[in-house]
Amino acid sequence: MRPLLIKKRHPIRKADIADLMDSLRREIGGEAQVFQSERIEIAETDSDFLLYMVDKKPSLMRYSSWVFPTVRGAIERPFSGRRITVDAGAIPFVIKGADIMRPGIKTITDDVKAGSPALIADDRYGKPLAVCIALHDAPAMRAAEKGKMCKNIHYVGDDLWNIEI
Repeated sequence: MRPLLIKKRHPIRKADIADLMDSLRREIGGEAQVFQSERIEIAETDSDFLLYMVDKKPSLMRYSSWVFPTVRGAIERPFSGRRITVDAGAIPFVIKGADIMRPGIKTITDDVKAGSPALIADDRYGKPLAVCIALHDAPAMRAAEKGKMCKNIHYVGDDLWNIEI
């Protein structure tokens, strides 16, 4: 697999920073403030998402119509919302890019919505492992006993994680 390539990189205007923070606030609420910075750059990649560099670190990503922290961004600037924790048995699969199945899920925050991003974290230490797209709302996930619950789109060890700036 070829490494992720950054095509262009440039600072964004203050008005665009406000729009970015509004988009992020829609996803993770008031905790979006931890990503606030005077200097945010946009990095256009050769993949289907845009990368935002907060203080020169790849901390946010725009994928489709939403903005959400990258795994590295979630580690460096922790937040508590949109979180699904998985047991130790699921971790090796998640960090290889596997989708999240119901038997491996331990807890789900109430703000997880179908079609929106969520953070996958390990149950023991709470460390972020992946960013996924939830396929069901939180109550439906809790009620399910088996099946795929989330599609993994970014995880520890993938090209975005290993990107060199």
